[in-house]
Amino acid sequence: MPLYKSDTFELPDLHPAGWPFVGGAAVVWAILAWALGTLGFFLGLIVTGWVAYFFRDPDRITPDREGLVISPADGRVCFVGEGVPPAELSLPSEPMAKISIFLNLIDVHVNRIPVAGTIVGTYYAGSEYLNASDPRASDANRRLSIKHRLNDGREIAYVQVAGLVARQIINTLKPEQTVIAGERFGIIRFGSRADIYLPMGTAPLVCVGQKMVGGETVLADLNGEQVSRIGVKR
Repeated sequence: MPLYKSDTFELPDLHPAGWPFVGGAAVVWAILAWALGTLGFFLGLIVTGWVAYFFRDPDRITPDREGLVISPADGRVCFVGEGVPPAELSLPSEPMAKISIFLNLIDVHVNRIPVAGTIVGTYYAGSEYLNASDPRASDANRRLSIKHRLNDGREIAYVQVAGLVARQIINTLKPEQTVIAGERFGIIRFGSRADIYLPMGTAPLVCVGQKMVGGETVLADLNGEQVSRIGVKR
């Protein structure tokens, strides 16, 4: 449940991973207020408020229809095209439809399951911390790759990619776990990227530059016959 809710305003919950950081920021707040008086109080308030804002975990309304692929993250689409999935997933080394989403420091960083199915496995790899908007980040950066079997037997993948500031990827998924679209499964701390790989021939329904809402925005329809979208900035 939200921390506070009224008819006109709702304050979202904090992700559990955020409570230690909020607690630490509150201690710094108290020290600044004691050492610097009014100035320290307001500086500490800003820092603590930002940390709480970063770890917010709002509820989302997930479209519920077989075949819809939902965005696993908030952020802005930075790539739509083709890409070979990470080698650690042991998928065929052939291109798949790929969509990448860049999360900046003010986006919600809680990640969500894109489509119903079963988790085959999760795999850590990579060691770099390039800016998450860099195309090289998909292959070089510290990441956690998830292999996912759809209810019809096809396989997809999605990847939590750490960024320039992010240093920890939290993921709660286990092999053979059954999941549903929109379900929370983890968080990346402080700036990151999410890549999703879909069966070749899937038409992405989003464009580069488009803003995503994790758990709500439809990325593709695996059972549809749509054509890929072309975005125009107006």
